Amino acid sequence: MKFKSMIAGIAVVYAAPAAMAQDTIKIGLTGALTGPVAGTYAPAVEGLRLYLDGVNAAGGIGGRSVELILQDDGAEPSRAAANSKRFLTQDGVVVMINASLSSTYAPAIAEAKRAGVPLIFSASACPPEVFPPADPNLFCTTGFGPKYDSQAALAFIEATDGTDVQIGFQAMAIPVSRGEIDYAETLAGEMGMTPVAKEITPPPAPDYSPFASNIENAGAEWVWSWAPWVAQVKTFEALRRLGWEGDYVLYSHLEAEGELERIKDAGLYAIGANAMFSEGLPVMEEIASATEAAGSSYEANQMTEGWIAGMVIEAALSAAEDPGDAASVRDALSSVSVDTEGLRGGPLEWTEDNHFRTVQSYRVYRWNTDSGQIETVRDWTSYDVQ
Repeated sequence: MKFKSMIAGIAVVYAAPAAMAQDTIKIGLTGALTGPVAGTYAPAVEGLRLYLDGVNAAGGIGGRSVELILQDDGAEPSRAAANSKRFLTQDGVVVMINASLSSTYAPAIAEAKRAGVPLIFSASACPPEVFPPADPNLFCTTGFGPKYDSQAALAFIEATDGTDVQIGFQAMAIPVSRGEIDYAETLAGEMGMTPVAKEITPPPAPDYSPFASNIENAGAEWVWSWAPWVAQVKTFEALRRLGWEGDYVLYSHLEAEGELERIKDAGLYAIGANAMFSEGLPVMEEIASATEAAGSSYEANQMTEGWIAGMVIEAALSAAEDPGDAASVRDALSSVSVDTEGLRGGPLEWTEDNHFRTVQSYRVYRWNTDSGQIETVRDWTSYDVQ
């Protein structure tokens, strides 16, 4: 990483001075920076911004500053479409980033494809098109990924309690979330588990109690939830208010570490591809220093997704023959390899046909009520991405 020795004390920089415009490399990001699901996306965007600030403070990419242009879409497809058009027709970006709900994907993908500009999904769920055989224009740095997440979650349940279990499912009524839970329901049946309930909540629901009641009344002993954090955790809390005593596995979004500590429930398991800050790794100390120096309103442990995206962007721009040319950057992205320094269970590597990663690894955490700390329940378990 180019800027490690310079990260402390960095001021927030949104754009390079106008006089240096010809020397900037422009990146456009459309994201859910406000609205009901912003908690899952805005901190990650902050992490990306802080990382790129560090790159610029260390001299940029071959002396050229990286300009990150942020536009809020509030998780609304029409706004994501307008933002994407602006990036491509007015701003002249060489890379686009989506950090929003899957309902915003179609317009962003269409605009990026039309302009021949690579599109990276960061903090947003990885769409099927980044898996082998990958769309040459689409990439995803996000930790969570369809199918592999459910395979890992159900394998954890099997390892913990066998397959003679009744299992419920929870998703949000958005394409990627619902598709994943449909897949999980089928997979659970194939594994010998008994699916008893599948609740699809609105984005977001005003009251999660009716959905929780359906899960409890169906006799679910376990629940696997794969949705934006608000839907996952509110369904769980509604179940506990009803007196449900089962075990609940949810995806470890960036809110998870703080929420496990808040809820303090040993029956709530968070499975994910990112290490929690309770690990105390050197790279986590760097993120914490950057967060403090910038006076960020977000916790450092919510920055991992954005930080990893920054690592990937820096690596690709540094390797590109011309980092100011979209086609050159796209070629570099197709062979990127990044050491995540322990933030994940291994490096993030892309190939020409695989723009998700070659190996996906998962850890499972929960709150230990005896020690009063977060504990690792299952260490890194890896899956080859085919």
